[in-house]
Amino acid sequence: MQVDTAERTGQGAAGRPDTGSGSWRAGIRRTIRATSRPGPWKRGPVLAALALLLGLLMMLHASIPNRIGNVGSLVETLLPWFGLFIPVLLAGALWRRSLSVVAALLLPVMVWLNLFGGLLGDKSHAGGDLTVVSHNVGADNPDPAGTARDLTASGADILALEEITTQAKPQYEKALAKAYPYHVVLGTVGLWSKLPLSDTGPVEIRTDAGPLGERKPLAVKMAEARALRATVTTHQGPLAVYVAHLGSVRVNPRAGFWTDSRDRNAQALAKAIAAERNERVVLLGDMNGTTDDRAFAGITSRMHSAQDTAGDGFGFTWPAKFPVARIDQILVSGVKPESSWVLSATASDHLPVAADINW
Repeated sequence: MQVDTAERTGQGAAGRPDTGSGSWRAGIRRTIRATSRPGPWKRGPVLAALALLLGLLMMLHASIPNRIGNVGSLVETLLPWFGLFIPVLLAGALWRRSLSVVAALLLPVMVWLNLFGGLLGDKSHAGGDLTVVSHNVGADNPDPAGTARDLTASGADILALEEITTQAKPQYEKALAKAYPYHVVLGTVGLWSKLPLSDTGPVEIRTDAGPLGERKPLAVKMAEARALRATVTTHQGPLAVYVAHLGSVRVNPRAGFWTDSRDRNAQALAKAIAAERNERVVLLGDMNGTTDDRAFAGITSRMHSAQDTAGDGFGFTWPAKFPVARIDQILVSGVKPESSWVLSATASDHLPVAADINW
């Protein structure tokens, strides 16, 4: 019987001692790797830090300064969208199998739900004494008459239009005349109503229209108006209605989030509303900003959003093809919103908004 040489010498084919279970050095290396590998609470420190930063950013958004490029207002305008980072970070946590990242994500989740969780459900109720509609019809609207027909079909008792051009004004007046016997148009804003209007006039929000203290003739003020006020006579009593189109905002590399004109308009409008004697007030219009933006604190401290109170979802209105923000607002004081919703698109680049209000 022949005996294998390796068997007789107790050596492997390469002349090394045969341990029977692999090299002892390889075992030591595997042990070191296993013990030095970070555990689930130590994995993903960068992702965990990003999750905490996201939560703090949303929680302390009001403390973000506006001194450089109005960063604070820009963050507040896009604040709901910061929630999209949560599932991205969660996917990273699952990929790294990191419990620390999952734990850190609890902060942004709780903050986001506290800020916007109430918008996820439907808070609308049936009924209402009046239906109000607001729409920035767009200066470049190719079909004013069709837009007017769409808005009439909404059944609105009170209809506010913004960005009315001189050329389109006769078309809106003609198309809306049958359904709305009462109306007023001042500058680029107008109000149509099924109920009588009185005390109509411009609201001076064009604080950048001329030198400080300059007094302009009433006819000039009306022609340049970007806001108006009227009293609507209802069966429950008088209702003060404001229609406004605040200054535009721009994003550019030099100025960042430029909001100077809009912010001055908002401050002037807030003063006018603060001086309002009627306890029942409705503000309709294109604010060129969301109610989360600190620029509207003077208004939102006195009035509340119909969408936040009685809407279903975020109610984004701009741009119409892919809305990312609700800049078209219905704000109320002294009356109760029963429901709030966004209407179907017209030929404008904004979506119309509507609300049922109750006494």
